[in-house]
Amino acid sequence: MYKTIELDTLESVIQLVSEQEFSDKTKRHRSNFMYHGLSNISFELTTSLQRNCKQLYPELESSILRNFTKYALAEYPWLDGSVWKQMILGQHHGLPTRLLDWTYSPLTALHFATTENNLDKMGRHDCVVWKIDIEEIHTTLPQKYYDVLHNENALIFTVEMLDKIAHDAAKYDRDMGTDSMVIIEPPSIDPRIINQYSYFSVVPTGMSVEKFLAENTKNTVKYVIKKELRWRIRDMLDQLNINERTVYPGLDGLSRWLARHYFVRSE
Repeated sequence: MYKTIELDTLESVIQLVSEQEFSDKTKRHRSNFMYHGLSNISFELTTSLQRNCKQLYPELESSILRNFTKYALAEYPWLDGSVWKQMILGQHHGLPTRLLDWTYSPLTALHFATTENNLDKMGRHDCVVWKIDIEEIHTTLPQKYYDVLHNENALIFTVEMLDKIAHDAAKYDRDMGTDSMVIIEPPSIDPRIINQYSYFSVVPTGMSVEKFLAENTKNTVKYVIKKELRWRIRDMLDQLNINERTVYPGLDGLSRWLARHYFVRSE
């Protein structure tokens, strides 16, 4: 069962971003946590494929990927033969996929939690940051998947590692059921992936992520950030250089940052 913790002071938020534990093995402070920010407490941990295709998403996924790859191959020939590369590139460009994005940076998660398309809504509702324990998620994996990580001395799957053990989504679904999922590190195909410290969980067909976390984990935390604190955190993140300009490198991110920087709040 995951825990729900309310954050209503800046001090409690600062504690969230400093959870690195000391390791006797490495003599360093390291974290096993990943984060996902949601700008509205009513939003659920669902994939873009589930939101876009509703109850038909299991049938439509292969059609979406097939057509995306057909048109993208001319520019990205390395897509051919790897459904996971197709998903990652598609997700990066707005394609509905089964991937759920996570970040190793709690500051980046706070950025997404304290950002709105309509900034007038910033003070109208609470927002959320989810935290999962990578190693705890791995304990739910089938043994052959866990062995791959162990043999590679790896904390996270790469595309190549997942390709070797599950070449297609159907086999992955059979292996995972609804009681486990792989966390994968995307290749650094774009500065946005690097700057956002991005990772993805590959959500099996039929899985409810929140139900999975509730039934299979103890270290997961759902941090509820009170609406009165959102602008204060937002201003703190700007001073820490965590904003649209750095999260989305390029003129699009610059323009979004400037629009918010000069946004005039309603009385």
